Amino acid sequence: MRTTGDTRARILDAATELFRRQGYAATGMKQILTTAGATYGSAYHFYPGGKTQLGEDVVRTSGAAYLALIGELFQDRAADPAETTARAFTGAAQTLLDLDYADPCPIATIALEVAGTNEALRVATAEVFDSWTDALAAFYGSFGIAESRATARSVIALLEGAFMLGRAARSTAPVLDAAPAAAAIVRAAAGRSPLSGRTEGETL
Repeated sequence: MRTTGDTRARILDAATELFRRQGYAATGMKQILTTAGATYGSAYHFYPGGKTQLGEDVVRTSGAAYLALIGELFQDRAADPAETTARAFTGAAQTLLDLDYADPCPIATIALEVAGTNEALRVATAEVFDSWTDALAAFYGSFGIAESRATARSVIALLEGAFMLGRAARSTAPVLDAAPAAAAIVRAAAGRSPLSGRTEGETL
């Protein structure tokens, strides 16, 4: 017998997979519930705010999982940070291949779709990206990189962009090509301060 917790988990898992593969807008609650083997009643019991609330849960849950992955990939304080970054990109390319070029992360997909139309989801995705940036900045900061947060943002932006190009081309080449570029960003940040003539946190 399944518990109510199992039902909520099935709904969340189904939504995560469908958002990742199809996008947020193209996925309806009916398809999510059919995939999860759940009823509308159970869905609105757990998510009275409907699809938006479910989307927030997907974003935050997936964001936490990827935050843990960042911790695993960037935990070796004895390694060269640039080489560690390049290896992370190589691993990401393999993930893209393993998933047959489906977006490995539903968060970027949702962010691109709804940043200008759904404030709740925009805030959720922004908070997740900030948590990733904080984690990666802490890693780079442990090596004495002064603009660690700017460096982390650049690396994450490069990876997300490479994923998008890789999906469009159905090729790992964009991600693999981005690996030495990401390593170069880290080496440049480690070699001089400030990285780009701006103060930490300054925007254009």
